[in-house]
Amino acid sequence: MCVMAPIPTLVALNRFGLGARPGDPAVVGRDPRGFVRQQLARSALLASPGLESAAANLRANRRMEMQRERQRAAAASGVKPQPLPPVEDRIYRAEISARFTRLTEIEGGLVERLVLFWSNHFAISTAKGNHVKVMAGAFEREAIRPFVLGRFADMLRAVETHPAMLFYLDNNQSIGPLSRNGMNSRRGLNENLGREILELHTMGVDGGYSQADVTSLARAITGWSVVWPDEDMIHGGAFAFGPARHEPGAQTVLARSYAEDDQAQGLAVLDDLARHPATARHIARKLAAHFIADAPPQALVDQLATVFLASGGDLGAVMRALVDAPLAWEAPLAKLRPPQEFLVAAMRVIGAVTEPGAVIEMLNNLGQPLWQPTGPNGWGDTVADWAAPQAMTARLDLAAQWGRRNDAVDPLGLADAVFGTALARDTRDAIARAESRRQGLAILLMAPEMHRR
Repeated sequence: MCVMAPIPTLVALNRFGLGARPGDPAVVGRDPRGFVRQQLARSALLASPGLESAAANLRANRRMEMQRERQRAAAASGVKPQPLPPVEDRIYRAEISARFTRLTEIEGGLVERLVLFWSNHFAISTAKGNHVKVMAGAFEREAIRPFVLGRFADMLRAVETHPAMLFYLDNNQSIGPLSRNGMNSRRGLNENLGREILELHTMGVDGGYSQADVTSLARAITGWSVVWPDEDMIHGGAFAFGPARHEPGAQTVLARSYAEDDQAQGLAVLDDLARHPATARHIARKLAAHFIADAPPQALVDQLATVFLASGGDLGAVMRALVDAPLAWEAPLAKLRPPQEFLVAAMRVIGAVTEPGAVIEMLNNLGQPLWQPTGPNGWGDTVADWAAPQAMTARLDLAAQWGRRNDAVDPLGLADAVFGTALARDTRDAIARAESRRQGLAILLMAPEMHRR
């Protein structure tokens, strides 16, 4: 698939947005950069009827599990149980509906792109089990959305103390070997969260930390856990610090000693990591690679890292620097939308929010199941990650399906309304030569303008 020239309208709507909707080119007008900058003043918060907190969702899921346990016991005694509605699916679908409604309807979508970016940076997976599945949407709403234009340190604290992350990376099971519980328990230290904080969330794999730093950080965050609903059905699902599990004594991370101070010991380490130069470089490079190119120019990465450090990790300031960088408007549109972004872009073109069950099925078919990356490093973000022939065939199949379902749509008129003068002549000619409207719409959905950003 060809690399596209940096037409300002497409830079605004594709590189820094979720894709164009009919009429959007006219809204972008003569000031695409101003259009993008205005979006950096918008809130990313998401509230919708039926959406509950992660803690409430975990309690609801546990109540359902307990009912199922009672039913299985009754069934073993010969009592035929009444079927129970799967509460985890109801919660999951409500989160999908709210999320994709926002993604489809919002103007531009830069803030939502940042939500997608940071949710992938701090990845969790519903494959861990229903206890994570019911919290996945709330994790994004509670630990990501409030901070995408705020301080990185605040987001880092919110993420690492969120029940979904503590469950996903098993910190709820981590016990200091010399703690009161550790001396009388077969379980011991779990380094998963400590390792990923350093390797993925802050400094990066080449950030200069050692295995000793991983172990010390893991010890500093022992006792960071979750109230289990069986123990407290009112406060269950909330973050809890367990002093009896916390490793006693000072911990040394990156040559700095942190005195034993219960929960505050680990928080102090996080705060220092949030402003570490290696973290600034890691975050700057990931943002530049996400928005500009798989291998971003080092000068741009250095500029963003400098802003990150000078502003105290102000992510809004970093994004303003990225949007204002001349390279952001000069570099070719060479990135390939991942499947989730392609699906959203297609929904925005068609102008319809897809039912949650269909979203789940389509993302599975496209190879990017929702909130289910293959590991804590999240989904890949390079062209090579998504450009395999099988992956592109899946996109073509989806485009053909949508063409059949929307055969009353005038594809050429829709293409003009969506892309305006940014529509390439080759794309317009291909749509015009289509044998049918459904084929024309499929061609539009497979056009470079739909996949490149």
